[in-house]
Amino acid sequence: MANIIDLDITGMTCASCAARIEKKLNRVEGAEATVNFATERARVAAPEGVTVADLVAVVERTGYGASPVEPEKPEAADRAEPEDAELRSLRQRAVGSLVLSAPVIAVAMIPALQFTYWQWFSLTLAAPVVVWGGWPFHRVAAVNLRHRAANMDTLVSMGTLAAFLWSVWALFFGDAGMPGMTHGFSFTGSADEAASNIYLEAAAGVTAFVLLGRYLEHRSKRRAGAALRALMEMGAKDVAVLRDGREVRVPVSELAVGDEFVVRPGEKIATDGTVTAGASAVDESMLTGESVPAEVAEGSSVTGATVNASGRLVVRATRVGSDTQLAQMARMVEDAQSSKAAVQRLADRISSVFVPVVIGIALVTLVVWALVGSLGPAVTAAVAVLVIACPCALGLATPMALMIGTSRAAGEGILISGPEVLESTRRIDTIVLDKTGTVTTGRMSVVDHSGDEALRYAGAVEDASEHPIARAIAEAARAAFGGLPPVEDFASRPGVGVTGRVEGRTVEIGRSKDAERSGGESPATVVEVVVDGETVGTVSVADTVGPTSARAVAGLRELGLTPVLLTGDSKAVAGAVAAEVGIDRVIAEVMPEEKLDHVRRLQAEGRVVAMVGDGVNDAAALAAADLGIAMGTGTDAAIAASDMTLVRGDLLVAVDAIRLARRTLRTIRQNLAWAFGYNAAAIPLAAFGLLNPMIAGLAMAFSSVSVVLNSQRLRSFASRA
Repeated sequence: MANIIDLDITGMTCASCAARIEKKLNRVEGAEATVNFATERARVAAPEGVTVADLVAVVERTGYGASPVEPEKPEAADRAEPEDAELRSLRQRAVGSLVLSAPVIAVAMIPALQFTYWQWFSLTLAAPVVVWGGWPFHRVAAVNLRHRAANMDTLVSMGTLAAFLWSVWALFFGDAGMPGMTHGFSFTGSADEAASNIYLEAAAGVTAFVLLGRYLEHRSKRRAGAALRALMEMGAKDVAVLRDGREVRVPVSELAVGDEFVVRPGEKIATDGTVTAGASAVDESMLTGESVPAEVAEGSSVTGATVNASGRLVVRATRVGSDTQLAQMARMVEDAQSSKAAVQRLADRISSVFVPVVIGIALVTLVVWALVGSLGPAVTAAVAVLVIACPCALGLATPMALMIGTSRAAGEGILISGPEVLESTRRIDTIVLDKTGTVTTGRMSVVDHSGDEALRYAGAVEDASEHPIARAIAEAARAAFGGLPPVEDFASRPGVGVTGRVEGRTVEIGRSKDAERSGGESPATVVEVVVDGETVGTVSVADTVGPTSARAVAGLRELGLTPVLLTGDSKAVAGAVAAEVGIDRVIAEVMPEEKLDHVRRLQAEGRVVAMVGDGVNDAAALAAADLGIAMGTGTDAAIAASDMTLVRGDLLVAVDAIRLARRTLRTIRQNLAWAFGYNAAAIPLAAFGLLNPMIAGLAMAFSSVSVVLNSQRLRSFASRA
């Protein structure tokens, strides 16, 4: 039987790195490996006899680092997350390089700015950019060279170093360092012309822009582990354990199966257990996403991380640590994330062929020109090939469109994690919608009542209760009448209702017998109001459908998506909500842990699935879906597990999110086509000596400008929400 071994991988800079590591690991006899570039992890099904040390050695021989994944511990949630040194370094290099490169590019491209000795000024600014800023590219290129491989970093390193070193040679040994030198302009190059020109703006600009893209990419990857941390942080941190009849507050990690602990109103239940004393309503919305609290009494099972809404409870722990439902959900999220295939970045897919071809063309150009002519034209032509092939626009294509697209999205309350999300929006054909807090508001409110008398008396009595249904009735009554009469002799009967005296009359509030006879399958919870033994009316309370949900479902259909309602509520409740918003397919009465299974069943049918949810129970399904969309009004775990977050919590924003994401992806593809098109057209000219490296730099700069201008069009996106 194969052992599943998870490894943390370090040193990957692009998707081709992940592919190389995966290829090497799969060469281990009997092993099946997948490497996820986004999460920087490898999962290996290794046969007996293959150890963690063996797999780590394979990765290290490939030129990367690896270590076994340490299991997440609940007590680690209290510790501050260590600062990411790599992210900090990339940010410093990107910012520093952009600041230093800006004047270099400006003075090179605008002749009016070329003052006396401007070239030496440019060298002073460009040198730290190429050497210090570009060090990550040069280091990876060197590692790739040792392993006879090449990736995007190789081309960045070769192109920037070629442009920089040639510029240094021209400054010190050519005519470029003479006072008053300005850039010449001709379509063809010669040895003399090359010796009098510098290409520092190409070297510095490429380095700065690609660093910016690398920083943005790394920052988005940091979210990969956030779902697990959010899940662990949801649990209680300490608990009041009963020891010898006294309450002793201890860390949750010290709880053992069989321990009894106290949970007061408003506190989180520390772990899974059974109620041994007391009665209360438990708010399970953080875990299940369902809005109606569960009534619990002696003998009832409760789940860790849920909230005690009213009475004092004594609970006996039945599962602790990694056995709890919360911990199991954390594992489900981790497994769902690990099962996602590594997404190949669009630019890396192009560069996987482009990089070796360009290097080969540059070498062939150098050799052929040296054989038929002289070394000067040979070097000039080879440098022109590398300069025109420098992936400045390729490096800009994704981050520039992503920056503008995501900033425009943020203005509409949409957070998009990265370019891999955009590809998902293009392919999805089915969208699964959680009911509570997604299609509905997630808040209980009065939807109907039989008369003012019933509402007034009910509101007065319920005002003394902490139950969410009671609060909804009290708030509606107070809004209708401006104030409520005081209640005396208030008493709560868990699972039955509440009683009290209002204005000298005895008032009893309880579930309607009609609702009980129907099995509680009405979309609304109906409470009966009895005054002095006579029924005076009823009040209906429900989690109402969101005001924009029907429009949102229609908008999703316009995008070619099939909506599916997925909920733990009864079939009658789910059917009523689905009918109101226009959804045909309903999956109801789903247990929290079954949502992931239903998403995977849809995927097994050949569907590409998006999931919209807001509860912790949605987190694993959000992670497993091809596109996970979290309502920003939901839990941190759901948000962290998702690919998109709708900050405003409005389902109609999901329509905008998919529209804008698809448009951003289309812009990225256009940018890549432009960038690659410039290079593909100009490389033959450079190889035949018909392109001065300065023209190559201009063409590269123009391709970058076109990418920026095309990306700016995303600012005109019009929201429908």
